[in-house]
Amino acid sequence: MKAVDVEEHARRLREVHGNKAVAEAAHKAAELEKAGRTEEAHDWRQIEKALLQMRGPGES
Repeated sequence: MKAVDVEEHARRLREVHGNKAVAEAAHKAAELEKAGRTEEAHDWRQIEKALLQMRGPGES
């Protein structure tokens, strides 16, 4: 997945799930890893990372 696509997915996920977006991305990645779908799981880990970088200084 291209970086631009990762950022767009992260933004949309954050709009829908708010503060729970990181947990949603991590959960999706874990499910895909468990199913052996490593390439898709990698994409979701990238989305998770992008969401973490989007957080403001006061967010945890």
